[in-house]
Amino acid sequence: MLSGINNVTDDQGRTLAVQIDLRKHNALWEDIQDVLVSQSRRKEKSVSLDTVKASLVRDKRQRD
Repeated sequence: MLSGINNVTDDQGRTLAVQIDLRKHNALWEDIQDVLVSQSRRKEKSVSLDTVKASLVRDKRQRD
């Protein structure tokens, strides 16, 4: 097992949670967060790059 990562288990030895020492593994936590965000957005409708670019240009013009 990795230093700074601990499994919390129930009486049958099944993992219930994982504790991560963020001082040692901050980059790992950032990767986990990225995966969670990605999974939460899986069912969102995709938008083309051209549409995003046009929206950014339009928004910039409205601010100026």
